[in-house]
Amino acid sequence: IALGKTSLILVKLAELTQLTPVFPSQDPLDRADFNAVEYINTLFPTEQSLANIDEVVNKIRLKIRRLDDNIRTVVRGQTNVGQDGRQALEEAQKAIQQLFGKIKDIKDKAEKSEQMVKEITRDIKQLDHAKRHLTTSITTLNHLHMLAGGVDSLEAMTRRRQYGEVANLLQGVVNVLEHFSKYMGIPQIRQLSERVKAAQNELGQQILADFEEAFPSQGTKRPGGPSNVLRDACLVANVLDPRIKQEIIKKFIKQHLSEYLVLFQENQDVAWLDKIDRRYAWIKRQLVDYEEKYGRMFPQEWCMTERIAVEFCHVTRTELAKIMRTRAKEIEVKLLLFAIQRTTNFEGLLAKRFSGCTLTDGTVKKTEVPPPSTNPFLEDETGTETDEIVIEKSDTDRPKKPKVPDNPFHGIVSKCFEPHLYVYIESQDKNLGELIDRFVADFKAQGPPKPNVDEGGAVLPSCADLFVYYKKCMVQCSQLSTGEPMIALTTIFQKYLREYAWKILSGNLPKTTSSSGGLTITSLLKEKEGSEVAKFTFEELCLICSILSTAEYCLATTQQLEEKLKEKVDASLMERINLTGEMDTFSIVISNSIQLLVQDLDAACDPALTAMSKMQWQNVEHVGDQSPYVTSVILHIKQNVPIIRDNLASTRKYFTQFCIKFANSFIPKFINHLFKCKPISMVGAEQSLGLRVSALKAAWVLGIRRWVII
Repeated sequence: IALGKTSLILVKLAELTQLTPVFPSQDPLDRADFNAVEYINTLFPTEQSLANIDEVVNKIRLKIRRLDDNIRTVVRGQTNVGQDGRQALEEAQKAIQQLFGKIKDIKDKAEKSEQMVKEITRDIKQLDHAKRHLTTSITTLNHLHMLAGGVDSLEAMTRRRQYGEVANLLQGVVNVLEHFSKYMGIPQIRQLSERVKAAQNELGQQILADFEEAFPSQGTKRPGGPSNVLRDACLVANVLDPRIKQEIIKKFIKQHLSEYLVLFQENQDVAWLDKIDRRYAWIKRQLVDYEEKYGRMFPQEWCMTERIAVEFCHVTRTELAKIMRTRAKEIEVKLLLFAIQRTTNFEGLLAKRFSGCTLTDGTVKKTEVPPPSTNPFLEDETGTETDEIVIEKSDTDRPKKPKVPDNPFHGIVSKCFEPHLYVYIESQDKNLGELIDRFVADFKAQGPPKPNVDEGGAVLPSCADLFVYYKKCMVQCSQLSTGEPMIALTTIFQKYLREYAWKILSGNLPKTTSSSGGLTITSLLKEKEGSEVAKFTFEELCLICSILSTAEYCLATTQQLEEKLKEKVDASLMERINLTGEMDTFSIVISNSIQLLVQDLDAACDPALTAMSKMQWQNVEHVGDQSPYVTSVILHIKQNVPIIRDNLASTRKYFTQFCIKFANSFIPKFINHLFKCKPISMVGAEQSLGLRVSALKAAWVLGIRRWVII
């Protein structure tokens, strides 16, 4: 009964204290899933603990009474809260109404103040507008007065040819007239504008007539010095329509070059290419004469000296193109190169003297000078050209130098020679053909180069001569043209690179002969140390290595030649330059050379392997130190490999390829001959597989390590 009462009391107490969402608590009575039985079992885990049950019940009842008192106090305290809240709300509403009334009063007062200010400033605004209109009217009237007086003065000065005063006055009148662009609908303003245009037209025609009179196209001789009237007329022309200025310049230059067209007519002897220097000497004298007589007559910003030189270049290019078309059969290579050289020199002189401001694309840029190189093949191509073919094998990854920009006058005259550069290309084709034939003849007469072990093998000197000539041709042609002639020259280069590869390199590789008869064990035993067993002689091995080194040199240099050609040619033609086929040809020569070296050593070892397979291995009763066939193979390896190693010291990777290819060829063949050694006794197997093969392997591994490291 006591426990039942306690349970009911605990349940009631839990209901009173379930405020966990508001006040978190760790008391079991505050849990939402409170279980009275479990809680009682916690308080009284044993029967002995029931002895103090009355004390526990009293504590719980005391706790309930305290909670009831607290709840009662809180409820009574909240009785007057609603009434106090309503009273506070009414007071807030009254305060808001009072604030709204004050704001309305302020707004009304602000509107009254604004209206008062408008009434005060109305008269001031009217005065401001009146002042502005009055100022504009006075300014316009002054401009109109200036315009009317200026037009009258302009017409009077034009009739009296007072160009000095007209130049300043005309510019002022034009500037004033711009202020009346909004008033062109007024008849008087439109009439003044028409008078200004008429005065400008009259000035233009009058100035042109004065220049025509002073510098007639035909007839009288030019005056000895400039005229002040014409100098002032040029200042007026700066203000007039630009066409007037262009017409003056055109007529003056045409009259100035009229003598040139007569002296160097197509039917004159001095007009041909062999006397092209006289053309440039003539214009130099004329420019000096112009500076002395007419240098101060034209404004400096007109650049008359440069314009005369540029027009001379255009006329010369047209005349030279015409005469070369007529006498194309008379053009020879030396004559063409002479004319081009003199012309490019003249264009360089113009670039030093003038800025090229009269040309549409005339810009002058400073050339970048690359750092000096220690390569003996790297030389300046011309006095200012610094691009060259890089011959160093270890320098293929070096960053490319920027292409040296041309001067603004480059090609202004020499462009006319481009259609006739086929003569130069044909000449280079012929010269390269003769050069290849001379290389072939020299090789046959002088024989292969002497071995140069200290420098890692000899490269054929003809390859350096060939690429030096290529470099010279490339530089020369790039100075003449960077268009189609460069493509034609590239085709010639490709042709003779292939010919050099086949005629000089592949054509001089030693030819293999049929293998000699097999050796017997007796003959192997009679071989002396150092006896000559290999098919190729020492000189032939050196020749193969020399051709291999030369082919590698040509391969690397051809790649660099392709890059240089792409730098020289126009950007639109770069894709047409491709020397991959020629580089593949040199790669084939390298591969054939390595294959010859492998075949030679492989063939030298064949008799020993054949003798090994023919031995009566079943009759072998004793194990010896080393078999004759092993001695023979090691001997041939020691004879050939050091020679190849020393001659390929500068091309170590190809010596490594030779070693790998020989191992790949010899080992399968050796294993194949081992299988042919049947029948074989236990002692014979030990002799062949045990000691002899181990000795051969040890000699080969030791030798390869030593040769590769060295």
